[in-house]
Order: sequence, then C-alpha cells, then structure tokens
Amino acid sequence: MGFAWTLVALAVVLALAWRFLGSYLAAVYQGRLTFLGWVERPVYRLLGVEPDAEQSWQRYAGALIVFSGVAVLLTYLLIRVQGSLPLNPQHLGAVPPALSWNTAVSFVTNTNWQNYAGESTMSYLSQMAALTVQQFVSAAVGIAVAVALVRGFARRGSPTIGNFWVDLVRGVLYVLVPIAFLAGIVFVGQGAVQTLAGPAVVHNHLTGFTQTIARGPVGFMEAIKELGTNGGGFFNANGAHPFENPTGVTNLLSVILILCIPVALTYAFGKMVGSVRQGAALLAAMGVIFCAWLAFTTVAESQPNPAVTASHAVAQHHGNMEGKESRFGPQSSSLYNVASTQTSTGSVDASADSFTPMGGFGMLTGMMLGEVSPGGVGSGLYTILLFAIITVFIGGLMIGRTPEYLGKKIQSREVKLAALAVLVMPIVVVAFTAVAVSVHAGRGGPLNSGPHGFTEILYAFTSQANNNGSAFAGLSGNSAFYNVAGGIAMLLGRFAIIVPTLALAGALAAKQVVPAGLGTFRTDKPLFVGLLIGVILIVGGLTFFPAAALGPLVEQFSHGRLF
Repeated sequence: MGFAWTLVALAVVLALAWRFLGSYLAAVYQGRLTFLGWVERPVYRLLGVEPDAEQSWQRYAGALIVFSGVAVLLTYLLIRVQGSLPLNPQHLGAVPPALSWNTAVSFVTNTNWQNYAGESTMSYLSQMAALTVQQFVSAAVGIAVAVALVRGFARRGSPTIGNFWVDLVRGVLYVLVPIAFLAGIVFVGQGAVQTLAGPAVVHNHLTGFTQTIARGPVGFMEAIKELGTNGGGFFNANGAHPFENPTGVTNLLSVILILCIPVALTYAFGKMVGSVRQGAALLAAMGVIFCAWLAFTTVAESQPNPAVTASHAVAQHHGNMEGKESRFGPQSSSLYNVASTQTSTGSVDASADSFTPMGGFGMLTGMMLGEVSPGGVGSGLYTILLFAIITVFIGGLMIGRTPEYLGKKIQSREVKLAALAVLVMPIVVVAFTAVAVSVHAGRGGPLNSGPHGFTEILYAFTSQANNNGSAFAGLSGNSAFYNVAGGIAMLLGRFAIIVPTLALAGALAAKQVVPAGLGTFRTDKPLFVGLLIGVILIVGGLTFFPAAALGPLVEQFSHGRLF
C-alpha cells in the first residue's frame, strides 16, 4: 500500500472511530450501557465500592492517588521478586531497586519509559501481571480524568464529578479489553508471537553456531500497548521488532489504535456537553497541528541523512534509511513515530536517534506542545481543554467581557488552575534538563557529544514529563541518576497535572450555566480554533525554543542548511 493510500485509509478509519467509538464512549461513561453489569457488580463488591455514590473532586482525586500508589508498590514488588516466581523460563533474577522504581512509576503513569531490554530483564509473569495490567489500568485512569473534567462542564450546581472506581472499571471492561482483544487476534494472526514457551534455540550444523531467539506473550501485549497509548514493548527494539510488528498491516493497525480513542473522545466530549460542534472544534485544532508536524517530519526524513552524506559511505536514494526498517521506510516510519509522539504512546518502529536533526526536531517539539494533537487516552482531551480555558480567557480580555466556555464563567480560580496544570510540564522538563547537564552523573548518560548529546538529555525529560516514553536511543538511562530523576519527572508530569485538572472539574461542576449573549465568544467556530492553535504554539514555542535551539537546530545548521 502506497503512503498516500495509507493516509486515506487512516483518515477513513479515524472518521468512523470519531463518530461511532465516540458515541459508544459517551454511552459508557454516562451509564447508558450496562450489558457487562454481571461482571461489574462483583468487582465493585470486591473493592467495597458503592457504584451509585458519587464523589467530590477531592475524594475522586484521593481515590486516584491511592490506587496509583498501591499500583506502584505492587508493580515494584513483583518485578523485585520475579526470580522466585513462576513463568520465568529464562530464570531471570530480580530487577535492581533503582530500575524497579523507574519501571513501576513508568507503567503506572502511562509513560512506559523502559531503561531495560525487556527480553533479557523481565520474566513472562512480570510482563503480563505487572506491566500489561498497568497498561490497561493506567489508560483507564487517563480516560477517567478526562471524563470527570467533561462532567464539570456538563453539570450545573453539582458538588460531585462522578465515581473514580466506576469510571476505572467501566473503562477497562467496556472499552479497553474488548478492543485490545480483537486487535490482539489480528496481531497474532499477522505473525506476532504469543507463547509461554521459553526462547527458541536454533543450532546451525554448518557453522556450528547456536542462536537463542527470545519470544513470549507478545501479540496481546502489543495491542494494549498501542490502544492505551502506553508504548511499552516486550522487546528492546519495540515496534521495529518483527515479533511485535510483523507486517505493514500491523504497522497501520498500530497507528489506528494509537489515535482512535483520543480522536473519539472529542466526539464523546461534544455529546456529553450537548454540542458535537464543540468536540469538532477541538478535533480541528488537533488535526491541524498533527498534519503540520507529520508533513514537516516526513519531508525531513525523505531527505538524505546529512551525517551519512558527509561520510560518503553510501548513496541515499530513498531518503534517510539510517535506523529504519526496510519493511516500512522513511514515510511510514515518520507516520508511526509522529503518531506516537503526538500522543503519549512513545512506541517506535524506527530509531529516533537516527532521524535527521529536523526529523528529530519534529518528534521532540510535538511533545513540547503538551501532546494535544490528539494526545494520549484521556490526557490529550483534558490537556487541550486546559488550553481552551486559557484561550477563552485571552479572548475575553480582547473583547472586554468575562470569559465563558460552554456556558460556564471562567474566573480567577479556573484560570489559575488551568495555568498551573499547563505549566507543570515545561517547568519539569527545563528544570530536570538543567540539572542533568550540570552534574557529572547526568552528562555521563549521552553516548554523543555536542548538540546531539544535549538533545538526547532534553528529549528524555521531555518524554518523561509528558508521560510519553519514547527515547533518543543514544542516552544510557539505566543509571541511578536517570532512574531516580526520571521517576520523579514522570510522577510530576502525571499527577501534578491531574490534581489541578480534577480541582478545575469540581469548580466547573459547581457553577451554573450562563445564557449566551451577543458578546459571547463562540467556541465552535474557526476563529476559536485558530486562537486555540496559536495559544498552544506560543506556550510551547516561547518556553522551549531556547532549549531546542541548543539541540537539533544547532546540529542541523552545523551541516550548513535547514533541510
């Protein structure tokens, strides 16, 4: 399938997902679907939860934090004692403490940053019971936060924003498990490995060499890895490994799974607030940014790699094939990696470290915008809604009126909460990068010197603070410094945004709706879409341009050209 037809197929499938999956998501979280009640009720009894009892934003946030804290602890303990547990055919020992901390935090925060090679570090039980389970529930947590914020806009004078445990359970049972199961069948049918047998050992009698080929329960982990915008793969090579991503069909399916829920949530948002046009406006802003970054990165990767050109090592007739799978090539790899970094997925089917400087710039800056185009499952929607609140505040200042969004007055408290949540990620990225380049332990991580080495550090903390998980592979992250610092960055990038977002949901839910007047700034029109895009670009550009200039831009200009 040519790249143009791939884009057409992707657009058609996502259009269908926007309408039908979005409608389904709205029905799930509004409680209009109960066909799995026979499964739900025992779960609520086991948790000791009354499903009809709604929570204030404080109790909702408290339940979320407690659940996530317990999840970190259980994941940490399981991988620390995996050497004494079953389903470990390679007899792998305990994961070291600092790496266990980083990994547990990574999967619970939906980051899935991996400072290890999965096939030589994690037992089958750890891959399934610790990591794959967290890929389901961390994704469900993200959707729950987004839905809670949407309820804040939809409700009037309400002291509650829903029940966290109900939102969590319904997200797993009604959304993630069914779609991931069907996708997993496709992955396995296309050739992804799914077995509990140990590694395959192949002996070549002609050469006398013996090769050990890692395998395991890969196919179904791959499905939730993409659907939940997680990104944590079974193998170190991630989506470039033929056992994870065997064909062009699975490569396209991966991109569809990455984008479908974040895209569909905009329709669900419109349905739940009573105006699909509002959701379409958010989707339009997401689409413009996504398409611009995809075009930019694809053009960059369709050019010869300047480092390879300077070495005169090989002719480059098909663009930058350095670090690319020959099965996919530069264009499909650009689509996969841009989709992954424009969401919180982080999985890759090509080495980000081998992208051209401007191709890497595209991936890096896509995250620096806050991953809102369309962003991760749940996190993309609630982050762009934070930007929307700031946008209507700016619009209100322009026309001299109290800003309103969806009939809710945006006052001092709401603006402060939105601004706080939006600024957390840039502060974490800039601060941790500054520390890393200032201390010996941080400077010892990059395998490259100069601007490329700086980009490796900057990319790492940008990825972790955005709960993305992709990496410039040149950074040696499995050190005490990067394991501990990265874990803290991931926690802040997740929960220091979620808590203000839930506080904002509570503040909005308590407000009454103000009737629209002649001076109301319409938020379902192209003017709002343009202003929203401008605010996102300005926040990202003004914050990160100096850092980006020291990394990929300096590297590109050192070759004497922009493209």
